Amino acid sequence: MSQPLPARIADALALIAGKHTVHCPYSGCGVSVRFRHVTPDEAKRLTDIATDHTRH
Repeated sequence: MSQPLPARIADALALIAGKHTVHCPYSGCGVSVRFRHVTPDEAKRLTDIATDHTRH
């Protein structure tokens, strides 16, 4: 999935700041979840929400 340049720059800056960004793989869906300093269980929960298009 190709994202617009501003979104890719924002993701890169978030990565530099220690944040992780997960995008919905559904074509045309703009949902993303960004998190930092969470437990592995919480990271899995947030990733599941972001990647399951039926949950958002």
